[in-house]
Amino acid sequence: WRTIQIAPKAVGLINSGLILNLNEPCALETTDWIRPMKYVGIWWGMHLGVESWVINDRHGATTENAKRYIDFAAANNIEAVMYEGWNEGWENWGGSQTFDYTRPYADFDIEEIARYAREKGVAIIGHHETGGNIINYEKQLDKSYKWYADLGIHSVKTGYAGGLPDGHNHHGQYNVRHYRNVVETAAKYHTTLDVHEPIKDTGIRRTYPNMMTREGARGMEWNAWSEGNPPEHHVMLPFTRLLAGPMDYTPSIFDIMYERAKNSPYRKQWNMKDSKDCRINSTLAKQIANWVILYSPLQMAADMIENYEGHPAFQFFRDFDADCDWSEALAGEPGEFVVIVRRAGEKYFLGAATNEEAREVTVALDFLEKDKTYRAVIYADGKDADWVTNPTAYEIIEKQVTATDILSVNMAKGGGQAITFMPL
Repeated sequence: WRTIQIAPKAVGLINSGLILNLNEPCALETTDWIRPMKYVGIWWGMHLGVESWVINDRHGATTENAKRYIDFAAANNIEAVMYEGWNEGWENWGGSQTFDYTRPYADFDIEEIARYAREKGVAIIGHHETGGNIINYEKQLDKSYKWYADLGIHSVKTGYAGGLPDGHNHHGQYNVRHYRNVVETAAKYHTTLDVHEPIKDTGIRRTYPNMMTREGARGMEWNAWSEGNPPEHHVMLPFTRLLAGPMDYTPSIFDIMYERAKNSPYRKQWNMKDSKDCRINSTLAKQIANWVILYSPLQMAADMIENYEGHPAFQFFRDFDADCDWSEALAGEPGEFVVIVRRAGEKYFLGAATNEEAREVTVALDFLEKDKTYRAVIYADGKDADWVTNPTAYEIIEKQVTATDILSVNMAKGGGQAITFMPL
């Protein structure tokens, strides 16, 4: 099928539930095992070239590093940790792309890591990179999902970064059938999926709600080895790619200029443009707002954890809940700006962002519950913030508000604002 959406205002497209009502009803007998989560992971350091996927003296996914990320998650109200580069086969990258999905590298003790994560109350998100070698993946499909499930791992990020066999296209029927095979196999073992380099979203999460999120557009990794996504990108996606469904953009880098990576003695160029010549094209406040704007029920804090440790603005993610009950786009125009609010339990989270232009948007708080007072914690651009010249300037403001109040949301060039509303 194909659809056409028409609305009096652009935000009406975002607020449409059309995509959720086209496919067959849920095919699963139970869904209580499906769990939205916040997560961190060993991933961004590889894209910046300071760590590697393959086992060597720069290897990211080691037992020691895995436990460090588990400790951070447990201490910061984060439900899960994801590891890339944990399994044998990365040494074949660019060649045969034959990964083994049940053989960890020698320095990644997955049984000990799984035990440690259970002890700390943290879930593990597994990782299956295929490099496009679907034939190799499907030979191991059932075995690898059972192996993860036996370890207590019930969420998997998959990847297809490479050419498909026999000249097939990523969006052709060959891949459509493959993805259906994967989502059904994952459901068999009560496993949720986060798919990168996917086919286009189709609303299949109505039939198989364990299909949690997917990439399917230029995500964060593009910023590590290219000119990067421009400020307008983040305020275009809600009106385009995200109309089809959740996106694992992997948002919110705090080290916007990559200062830690550029000063690392381990950094090496590995893809296209050298990361020393790259940066994130936004302000810090906009990076925080993207946790709300770029919806994903598996939502990542994508930076290396050392860039979050001790940072006052990371409190937003500690308070944030990926399991939202209600959402509404309040204002926006494609490629110009957007304001979105989500409710999770009694808390509300608002994200606003703009393109290259500074902007002030008036927001009525009538979405809050009547006759309640809320503590609003506002993560705003600093008065002299600018995505080009001063991207990390921010301020945190607290005030009490009710549903009758109106806020002026001020955003710097390439900036944004994030707000947590907690009932008093």
